[in-house]
Amino acid sequence: MSFRNLPLAVDHERDQSSLFTAEIRAEIDTHVAKYPPEWRQSAVMPALSLLQDANGGWLTQALMDDLAAYLNMPPMSVYEVATFYGMYDLEPQGRHKVCVCNSISCMLQGSEALIEHVEHKYGVKPGETTADGRFTFKEVECLGACRDAPAVLLDKRYHENLSPDALDKLIDDLE
Repeated sequence: MSFRNLPLAVDHERDQSSLFTAEIRAEIDTHVAKYPPEWRQSAVMPALSLLQDANGGWLTQALMDDLAAYLNMPPMSVYEVATFYGMYDLEPQGRHKVCVCNSISCMLQGSEALIEHVEHKYGVKPGETTADGRFTFKEVECLGACRDAPAVLLDKRYHENLSPDALDKLIDDLE
């Protein structure tokens, strides 16, 4: 999805009042404090993660605009970060995320077989959510776990050296 096609928030006032709260701003400020004052924008990635978590796993354009204003940076710069990194989602997601790494190390160790297995067994392609909303399946560029490839990120937990059967067990154990 390009920044030109970012989904628009249905209710911008709701986003501002219930999500971009004083508590969220305080959490963002803990990240801002790690950088010199003139580098306030360096906190954009953890701030996007905080906002995404608070919004049920995805970012709206209104939230990114609010963050841009808060960090005193152009909205386009926030969009660039949110669209470049695979950890950010710009559309509603399933209750869980199953992310399979497709980097060369993981491919050599069987990630393509994992991807094909999930596509066939669960009826979803990368970027899609199961019909029951149970999980969104993503193919990601690199999870940084090359040593024990293939790597899978299930929600926010890494799993390595997985076979299709081992991945099925993890998926079956989801709520």
